[in-house]
Amino acid sequence: MTFKGRRIENRPPHEITRLGVVLVPERDKVFPNLTVAENLAAPFAPSAQRRSASEEFVYHAFPRLADLRRRTAGLLSGGERQMLALGSALVCRPELLLVDELSLGLAPAIVEELMARLVQIRRDLGLTMVLVEQNAAAALAVADYGYVLENGRCVLDGDSARLRGHSDIQEFYLGQSQGGARASYRAVKQYRRSRRWYG
Repeated sequence: MTFKGRRIENRPPHEITRLGVVLVPERDKVFPNLTVAENLAAPFAPSAQRRSASEEFVYHAFPRLADLRRRTAGLLSGGERQMLALGSALVCRPELLLVDELSLGLAPAIVEELMARLVQIRRDLGLTMVLVEQNAAAALAVADYGYVLENGRCVLDGDSARLRGHSDIQEFYLGQSQGGARASYRAVKQYRRSRRWYG
């Protein structure tokens, strides 16, 4: 695997971070015994001055964290922990931000808020983001381009408008029938992938 012409596989995480690639993992995203401020200070940062500026950007992007900076991370709600995990990644000043399962275990309203904030952060910082997400509706609402993976294989890709309009995506991932109505569980039949995935 290469990033900006350099191979990054098997490198220690701190070296990959220095190169500009940062991951927000699916689980165990924060240090529960540290405060919000301590969590933001923990990741790699090239200098105290740059880290301070990055932390201020995080508090601007997630005002709730500014109010909670002295709160122990283990006492935060699920949505607040996700904000903190994103903030901890952002203080590393990534060029490529990888986010794994942003919506996992969160209420729909929180997911919508976090997705909107990601879009704004991407615009503000000019970041490239790769989002791995099982919530297809949430992902397609913010993505420029998407890939549908099944059993480790890409079965369909395209810009978000094309994917949202694809009948199989609507039926199997968005739960809509051809008429646009919500499909019931019984209506979603067993199916085989056909050539139309690639059409």
